[in-house]
This record gives sequence, C-alpha cells and structure tokens, in this order.
Amino acid sequence: MSDPKAARPTQNIHEYLAEFEDIPGTRVYTAARARKGYHINQFAMSLMKPENRERFRADEKAYLDEWDISDEGKQALLDRDYNKLLDLGGNVYFLSKLFSTDGLSFAEAVSTMTEYTFPEYREMMLKGGRSPEGNRSIKGGY
Repeated sequence: MSDPKAARPTQNIHEYLAEFEDIPGTRVYTAARARKGYHINQFAMSLMKPENRERFRADEKAYLDEWDISDEGKQALLDRDYNKLLDLGGNVYFLSKLFSTDGLSFAEAVSTMTEYTFPEYREMMLKGGRSPEGNRSIKGGY
C-alpha cells in the first residue's frame, strides 16, 4: 500500500493560487474572482434578452443601478474598462454580452485590453500570438 502522507501536497492552496497573480497580462478566473464578480457577470448575462439590451442602451446608469454592483464596478462598466472588470471578477465570456451589445466583435473588444490597436492585435494573433519572452513572470521579470 502507498503511504497516504506521500500524496499530500507540499504547497498550500493560497500559495498555489497566488502564483496565478504572477502571470503578466493574465487574470486567471478563480473561485475567488467568480465570487467577487458575481453581480457584474449576472448583469452581463442579463444582456442576452433583447428587452434588457434596450433598457441598458436607453439609460446605462439607471439599468446598472438596479444591480448590486459596487460603484467601482459600475464605473468600469460605463467606461468599458474591461481590464478593471476582469480585476473585479468579471468573466470575459460573460462580458462578451456587453461587447455584443456595443456591436463589437470578441477580438475587437479583447484588443482594447492590450497595448495594440485592433488591426495590430489581429495581425499579432494571426502570427501566433504574443511571445512568451518577457511575459512569464511579473516578479521574475522574464
């Protein structure tokens, strides 16, 4: 029989999850982010219904005020600050409902989260994506 102690992880879960924060330009969607962004994501999913999209377009602030979203989150939504929304627990696949409501393609919206214009972003992706060099570790600088 195998030793049950041998199968135990040597790293605690908090240390493991903290490693996700060291990936430059990447926000790993963890359970903590899901909890934090629950209301932002529920708002975004509400935009699947045409009547909700119309209400939102008619008065974005009033529609957002119906949701239990922090003032910071509401401002990020109004500003379409997608990086901030990801930091606040937004899920890019839920936020795509907002992209669509604004008439943006997924790639066009995602390009706003980078330092590239949409044509530059599209070209970079067609060439295989961003280089991993310099994009592996924030702390390590590599």
